Amino acid sequence: MIEADGVSKRYGDLVAVDDVSFKAEAGEVVGFLGPNGAGKTTTMRILTGFLPATDGTARIDGHDIFEDPLAARRAVGYLPETPPLYPEMDVAGYLKYVAKLKDVPRARRGEAVDRALERCGLADVHRRVIGSLSKGFRQRVGLAQAIVHEPSVLILDEPTVGLDPIQIREIRQLIADLASPPDGAPRHTVVLSTHILPEVEAICRRVIMIHAGKKVLDEPIEELTGDGRRLEDVFTRLTLGVDDVPEAGAASPEVSA
Repeated sequence: MIEADGVSKRYGDLVAVDDVSFKAEAGEVVGFLGPNGAGKTTTMRILTGFLPATDGTARIDGHDIFEDPLAARRAVGYLPETPPLYPEMDVAGYLKYVAKLKDVPRARRGEAVDRALERCGLADVHRRVIGSLSKGFRQRVGLAQAIVHEPSVLILDEPTVGLDPIQIREIRQLIADLASPPDGAPRHTVVLSTHILPEVEAICRRVIMIHAGKKVLDEPIEELTGDGRRLEDVFTRLTLGVDDVPEAGAASPEVSA
């Protein structure tokens, strides 16, 4: 569903992304990690069509993001760290507006909105004004706008930042259900960017890590942590060149974009 082949991005002499390649299949939840300035956010923006690559190609659901950008963008649902919400609109009205922007046919918009409301647990608050909702429910609205046009690929940037433990658990379960829905609904390929490493261990099947613009890791989570290692230890070794395990209580390294 996602295929990046030799993607690079240069700004003059600065190489932000350097020959990055990877694939993600249908129903796969991939954790996309990297320290500050690694090129992670730039890569995600290229995949969502916000930035052009300097070199390489990327395909979303078979559509080349550079040669067929409209079709590629229709195949992507994107949740940025700050969801693009209009607090004065009610939930259903906002999702209908988004569905129109994303070219959902008029005859299917009502059904598409109802389905997004149901899948994201928003049916009981669909008439509530978004600004009156808790942060957890606003995050659900952000996810609903990302899936209302039923894209094959979801790219989520820090989807649980600022939530309380109960809300985090709910959003994690929602992401898992979007990738492998229990009711036979469409499966989504999910790329999850987060600085919360336990979150990656909890819901991702695979980890891709980039450092200094280059991909330095692409492995199943089970192989990375199967021998008792923590993902934090792997991250530290690859990005900081530190082989020893941090003591209990030590601060975790920052890995946000």
